[in-house]
Amino acid sequence: MVNKKKDVTSQTHYSVPPYRQSFVQVADELNTNVETGLTVVEAERRLSEYGQNKLDGESSVSLMKVIARQCTNAMGLVLVLAMALSYGVNDYVEGGVITAVILLNIVVGVVQEYRAEQTIDSLRSLSSPTAAVLRDGVVDHIPSLNVVPGDIVVINTGDVLPADLRLIDTMNFETDEALLTGESLPVLKDHAIAFPDEVGVGDRINLAYSSSTVTKGRARGIVIATGMATEIGRIAASLAGKRRKSGRSMNARKYGPLQLVKGFSLRLWDAIGNFLGLTVGTPLQRKLALLAYFLLCFACLLALIVFAVNNFNASHEVAIYAISLGIAIIPESLIAVLTITMAVGMRRMVARRVLVRKLDALEALGGVTNICSDKTGTLTQGKMLTRKAWIPGVGIYSLTESRSSVDPTSGNVALVPYTPPYRENDKEDDMSRIAVSSTAESTSPGVSEKMAGTNSMIVNRSLPEVTNDLAVFLEACALCNLATIRFDSDKGQWIATGDPTEIALQVFAHRFSYGKKSLIERGWSQQAEYPFDSDVKRMTVIFEGPLVEKSADRGEVVVFTKGAVERVLDLCTGIGMGSNYEVMSDGKRAEVMSVVTDLAGQGLRVLAIARRVEKNPKPSYLDYTRDLVEKKLTLLGLAGIYDPPRLETKGAVMQCVAAGIKVHMLTGDHPGTAQTIAREVGIIPRNTDDLPPHVANTLVMTASQFDALTDEEIDKLETLPRVIARCAPNTKVRMIEALHRRSAYAAMTGDGVNDSPSLKMADVGIAMGMGGSDVAKSASDLVLTDDNFASIVSAVEEGRRMFENIQKFILHLLASNVAEVLLLVVGLAFKDDSGLSVFPLAPLQILWINMITSPGPAFGLSLEPASNDIMKRPPRDNKKGIFSWEIVADTFVCGCIMVCSIRLKFGACCLMSFTVIVYGHGNGDLGENCNTEYSDSCDVVFRARAAMFAQLTWLILISAWEFKSLRRSMFRLNADDKSTFPFFKDMYRNKFLFFSVLIGALSVFLVVHIPTLNTDVFKMKSITWEWSLLAVVMVIFICGVEAWKFIKRKTGWFAQHQVLSEADLMLA
Repeated sequence: MVNKKKDVTSQTHYSVPPYRQSFVQVADELNTNVETGLTVVEAERRLSEYGQNKLDGESSVSLMKVIARQCTNAMGLVLVLAMALSYGVNDYVEGGVITAVILLNIVVGVVQEYRAEQTIDSLRSLSSPTAAVLRDGVVDHIPSLNVVPGDIVVINTGDVLPADLRLIDTMNFETDEALLTGESLPVLKDHAIAFPDEVGVGDRINLAYSSSTVTKGRARGIVIATGMATEIGRIAASLAGKRRKSGRSMNARKYGPLQLVKGFSLRLWDAIGNFLGLTVGTPLQRKLALLAYFLLCFACLLALIVFAVNNFNASHEVAIYAISLGIAIIPESLIAVLTITMAVGMRRMVARRVLVRKLDALEALGGVTNICSDKTGTLTQGKMLTRKAWIPGVGIYSLTESRSSVDPTSGNVALVPYTPPYRENDKEDDMSRIAVSSTAESTSPGVSEKMAGTNSMIVNRSLPEVTNDLAVFLEACALCNLATIRFDSDKGQWIATGDPTEIALQVFAHRFSYGKKSLIERGWSQQAEYPFDSDVKRMTVIFEGPLVEKSADRGEVVVFTKGAVERVLDLCTGIGMGSNYEVMSDGKRAEVMSVVTDLAGQGLRVLAIARRVEKNPKPSYLDYTRDLVEKKLTLLGLAGIYDPPRLETKGAVMQCVAAGIKVHMLTGDHPGTAQTIAREVGIIPRNTDDLPPHVANTLVMTASQFDALTDEEIDKLETLPRVIARCAPNTKVRMIEALHRRSAYAAMTGDGVNDSPSLKMADVGIAMGMGGSDVAKSASDLVLTDDNFASIVSAVEEGRRMFENIQKFILHLLASNVAEVLLLVVGLAFKDDSGLSVFPLAPLQILWINMITSPGPAFGLSLEPASNDIMKRPPRDNKKGIFSWEIVADTFVCGCIMVCSIRLKFGACCLMSFTVIVYGHGNGDLGENCNTEYSDSCDVVFRARAAMFAQLTWLILISAWEFKSLRRSMFRLNADDKSTFPFFKDMYRNKFLFFSVLIGALSVFLVVHIPTLNTDVFKMKSITWEWSLLAVVMVIFICGVEAWKFIKRKTGWFAQHQVLSEADLMLA
């Protein structure tokens, strides 16, 4: 990654400011070709020279903040108090060891957290806005960070400008510059102007500024400044400090006399909360930070209890015992393991083609109950092909035998007479295999050898005659279109850029040599453009045709429109061309809609193509709104575009059904098209005869039908529609609101600017990485890099896996701590001859368990693969959070050793061993001063302490294997596995956890048996026959845990349940 850069505030010295030059002059100064852009090599050189395109302070991880967090968390504070107490009572060995542990903990914690934060930061940057740049003649989407001066950038509605640009081509281009100038209205840009004199920033309409949002139109521009050299960068450099949160002002004159107290209090809380980690991070991180400080307070309370039991005798031994309890209650590695788990989770998401913009989404994904998905490009391949074209009075032009979505030489086109109802038996062509790639080698023998340009004539193929009706239809398809296709002679393949729908129409026009570039070369010139809008669902352009007569002042001016059939048909007053022309009537509308129904029934997306010849053309159309232009049109025909479902979509939908997740398709397509695709992928059943009429009738609705219902009427529906066709952005918002009223947890996909409200309102907003606007991405929680519905399901599975694993390692860490506390609290009853309590575990033994033994298995649990039934269970309740009733029950259930909780069981098992050794073998002799040093009188206590240490360590390790599943036996984790004894296979599946347990178990022998280390540091002694007690306790422990799991399975306690309506059950 490039970090070094020169002073970017003066990146490039221009002879004259760019807004006072023509774009040709600016391109010359930057040594840029406006047709092909920079070369890849030159772009890399400039990136190295100028640095990344970012503002100072962006996307950086502060090492000092990480160190501060490690030094000030609750876990570290307890160790510091323990260290101070040790030195205070002159126990320098123990104090020195605790000091070393603190330093080691800080170093390891800083390294782990800093790397994890860097990983999270780098992965988050992947979801930052991208830029479409022209390099080596090909439009490529790159992170905005890598844009350099001289790049040619292509921008469209909804994009966020990546840098300051000198515009070179605009079409109805407007930007929102409120962030920069404070101007509330969008600014109309004009690339052709070059100002002779100095003008203000807001008046430089031939420039577009970084961080501005494109509200309308499209443009191309040359990057003239990046990073801190941009206008927004200059403002950032002039700001001395960060903006405060609302309500933090201390201006009593402006907000009243109490504001001084209120503002100071909130600022103080912000500072304390940020320092302690209580007001920063994800909800889970804040909850765990709060838990840590609660445990810290509890540790102080336990220390007070120790002093009280010993009559507030602040002797060396009592202080050491208090230290032990304080250390025991705190899971020192909890925060570190959680941070690393989050980083690993984000990395796994990237591998599954999902970028996480907000860490909160990682915690929320597992609770998703409904997924509202778009169709085009998400459920389908997004590689479209114009398969049918209906021309009024002529018939249907049908494409067969095509194997590429971008090669106009592939396939045959035939004219088929239309006789309602139209159904063609495609015996020679499998529709699902038509659109298979976005690039294609041209293998047709009739292709001219000179195909480097898109205007090359396609010859020697069998095509229907191009009649006047077809010619006009093809002109509209090609000119009302922003897509481009060209043949790359070096690569020997066709390359297309643009929207898949427009590519399909452009390719169809190219089949008859009516491509946009060839038409422009024949004399067509664009006058105005009204881009596609998700509200009106159509696009319109105005072109002036070639001069027919030399004496004419200008050619024929034609308005071309394409879009949703209903939206275009309402604007038409006629249908057909030439001898086939007829006035539009109700009968003709019904005929058109019958054709639409026939084509949509085949799963085709149907678009209407229309035009109008201007009788009195205007000199300029820049000031004309679209409602003045889009009227009195003539319908030229219908285009039936096929977009095959992704092969993996049906399996992903079935996974959702098994996981209790309802899938809704919200699409702008015709109801017939949407219904056909929904049936094909399993969103709605193929046969609805078995469903009650009131359910079957609401499975598929149009946006107008859904929006016409009141909230009360929507709430009365037994099940919400599974398909909403002709969907508008406000319909998505109403759908989310309806789901929330049903206490559902919804994920919503979106790609356009107008989708931002629904993405923000959804519990998990998902933007499209390939076809989504920057505005949609900035409003989302996740970004799909492949725009694939199956990736959403993979993200839900990963979210469930990570959430369950967090529960497992939290339970594992807290279980060991509660066991230690239980031992020490009960151990207060064991008093030596001087009346002082003898601790069953020494402080450094507890530190060894907490810092050495527990973290490895805990981190191993965070890496646990998803269980085989993870997507066969209903979604969890997000309101319960990490600490569900099952976790609480597993923690605190009391009873005898065979059915008590795991944490109590640790304590009971080990306490039994301590009692047997001290009172059975040693006749109850607890010696004297056995908390501080070894003597012959302490032999029995030191041996009992060694046995307890070994047993507790091994129980904690074996519990990690038990916690691989909170309900299933560790001897058969997979119910579908038919092996006789799959235990070792299941354990070895997670190699990190397996070896963590194995190494931790073997390390006990070294600690127990190394002379001096055992007696002087860990306050224990080598043992012999006591190892046999360990085997007995292990069996008791495992039997107890397995019995508790068996009871939960048989009684159904804490099992996840999902309440479904009768209609939902029938659909499932």
